[in-house]
Amino acid sequence: MIYLDNNATTAVDEQVLEAMLPYFREKFGNASSNLHTQGWIAKDAVEQARLIIADSIACTPQEIVFTSGATEALNTAIIGVYNAYHSKGNHIVTIQTEHNAVLDTCKYLAQKGADITYLKVDKNGQIDLNELENSITNNTVLVAAMLVNNETGVILPIKEISKIVHQKNSILCCDTTQAFGKMPINVDDFGIDLMSISGHKFYAPKGVGALYIRRKNPRVTIEALLHGGGHENGKRSGTLNVPGIVALGKATQIAYENLLQNTTHISSMRNLLENKFEELLENKIEIVGKNTSRIYNTSNIIFPTKSENIIKRIKHKIAISTGSACTSAENKPSHVLKAMDYSDLQAQSALRFSIGKYNTLDDIHQTIQLFKEIDL
Repeated sequence: MIYLDNNATTAVDEQVLEAMLPYFREKFGNASSNLHTQGWIAKDAVEQARLIIADSIACTPQEIVFTSGATEALNTAIIGVYNAYHSKGNHIVTIQTEHNAVLDTCKYLAQKGADITYLKVDKNGQIDLNELENSITNNTVLVAAMLVNNETGVILPIKEISKIVHQKNSILCCDTTQAFGKMPINVDDFGIDLMSISGHKFYAPKGVGALYIRRKNPRVTIEALLHGGGHENGKRSGTLNVPGIVALGKATQIAYENLLQNTTHISSMRNLLENKFEELLENKIEIVGKNTSRIYNTSNIIFPTKSENIIKRIKHKIAISTGSACTSAENKPSHVLKAMDYSDLQAQSALRFSIGKYNTLDDIHQTIQLFKEIDL
């Protein structure tokens, strides 16, 4: 099978697997056990991974908190800030095209009394910065805006967003799940106060991730969601997933050491895919977000027939998706495409191709050939 669903998850890199395996048996200690060698070895491995991740985004190791993935990181950030700053206000600003890890968390807080503003987007998935500025009030405790959209690949102007948020004395939480490992991220340069990382999006295993929490200019306070032991400086209790954390660190190192190579390799395949589809189907398709800034591995294409009809004919030959893996089981039109003013039919006719470092140009040619055989 040709695998073009790398935004859903990626295969674990062989070097990552080799790095983590010893921590299941030979080095199986608990990183919180500080009275013997096995515990020290585990703790050292965790701190080395923390340092690698911190260096990759130009922050301090103390600002990295390990989690089970981006969903936990975003829940911790949003709920944690809301609870910690509740005396200031109860207002949160976010965007209609955010991942459900953000939208559902905001919906939960709304039930607890939070006032949520959902910013609209234009046809390219971009927000109106003036609307953002006008939406932030003295009661706004947090603005949540993703860097790269998981369905469309659209990149938001986070630097500009951050300037507005900070001028209004609020905090910026940025979902960087689809950006980390694929593009340079400097938290000071971008002005990010909180950000999420999920290992399985860049060739580490599922079930491990991290949350960046800014410690100065401004210092961000969160109220912990998990209690019981005070792990991670009291930010996230629970025995650390040492093998997963080692893998996260190794995957981060590999991703940023090979960033230019991967960017060139993957973008050439994405461009070939889109060019070939445009040649094949001429004016019958629409590439979502084509006229704005997008991450180089993602292509969301609206076809002249419903995506379920296409999937039925190719599902045993190619792995692609109709949107986020977290919501595809609901069989509803993509909330992202609907927010971008696409019709239900258009949203139901969209397919997401997300390319990874293990893909080849031959994968792209075979994909195009499969679609030729469907005779759209």
